[in-house]
Amino acid sequence: MRILISNQSKEPIYEQIKNQIKEKILNDELTEGDALPSMRKLAKDLRISLITTKRAYVELENEGFITSFVGKGSFVASQNMELLREKRLNQIEEQLAQIIEESKRANLSLGELKELLEMLYEEDK
Repeated sequence: MRILISNQSKEPIYEQIKNQIKEKILNDELTEGDALPSMRKLAKDLRISLITTKRAYVELENEGFITSFVGKGSFVASQNMELLREKRLNQIEEQLAQIIEESKRANLSLGELKELLEMLYEEDK
């Protein structure tokens, strides 16, 4: 599993790990039952503290994305489809909020933003 850590990011390292794993689950790159690297292996691969990877895994487990078993490891948890949809919608809302802020800074009107969104949406069809 590939995880990229940015030292320039204002986001703490554990959160970068958590968000990237979450993203992989939400995008079906990781599916129910898939094993995650052990906390030790991930810490070694990323050259970070074991405490940092543990915090990321604990938060993922608390949010229902993974389940951990002592001596066996951590695995992608089964996802309630309605809950998964809600998590994806929440993720989209957060990204759109950032886009709206950036659009306002660029003096882009709502109409121009909608037009751009429609063009990009139709482009994938």
